[in-house]
Amino acid sequence: MLPTLTVFTPTYNRAELLRRCYESLRRQTSKDFLWMVIDDGSTDNTETIVEQWIKEETQFEIKYIYKKNGGLHTGYNTAIEHAETELCICIDSDDYMPDNSVEQIITFWHANGSEKYAGIVGLDYDSNGNCIGDPLPQVTHLNLIDLTTGKYPIKNADRKLVVRTDLYKSVAPMPSFPGEKNFNPQYMHIKISLNYDFLVLNECLCHVEYQPDGMSNNMFRQYYNSPNSFAEIRLLDLSLPGTTALFKLKKSIHYCSSCILAKRKHFLWKSPCKFITMLAWIPGVLLSWIIKVKNR
Repeated sequence: MLPTLTVFTPTYNRAELLRRCYESLRRQTSKDFLWMVIDDGSTDNTETIVEQWIKEETQFEIKYIYKKNGGLHTGYNTAIEHAETELCICIDSDDYMPDNSVEQIITFWHANGSEKYAGIVGLDYDSNGNCIGDPLPQVTHLNLIDLTTGKYPIKNADRKLVVRTDLYKSVAPMPSFPGEKNFNPQYMHIKISLNYDFLVLNECLCHVEYQPDGMSNNMFRQYYNSPNSFAEIRLLDLSLPGTTALFKLKKSIHYCSSCILAKRKHFLWKSPCKFITMLAWIPGVLLSWIIKVKNR
């Protein structure tokens, strides 16, 4: 029988950090999962180390998949393509799971999950055991769009998502643009949220440690290196229902700057909020200039 959960880990040249993730999986109180390592073109000894772990005596399956370097979103695409379990969770190569995370996820899902829900949204903690941002609202379920657009009076932060594999497959693969490696997989999560809510589990599902070269840092460099990807995210943001004019204006400014950097033509006519996007043109030009200056 297939396990219930796929834990997938996209990784690039982080063989030593990956060991901490592996050890946390070995300590899981439930082994109802498999671990899928997506090697995004590493040039270190990642393959050697993972192949060694595969040979070790563990109570869970390890799958190793090597692919050409393409960025985090292509790692998601590969993992989703190969996933066969009911649920998936991404644990980054520099992160690790509390010892009871898999058990919490599966117990909670079996008690509360159904086809009505996209999966589970839980909490990320730092390595010192502190919640990153505020806990989630005290509700049984919520929509990620409401969480993203500020419906709830809480400090927004990284959240850990457990997603039904069939819904991942319905929105994957994420599009790719030549030379761009910074397309945030949140794009898929928001598309899923157009039709589904997530169950709320106010528990730590992952310990996060941000790296200097990680996707969470160096945002101006990412804006500069992946403008088409950010333009697509902003287009999706602008199409979301029930958002405020201020939200649309902020996203339009970023949309304009990304399209300028990407040298996209006729981008105004593709915007679902054309008037607000026109108002955002001059601030968008200024933002694109700031991004260029910061990346000199």
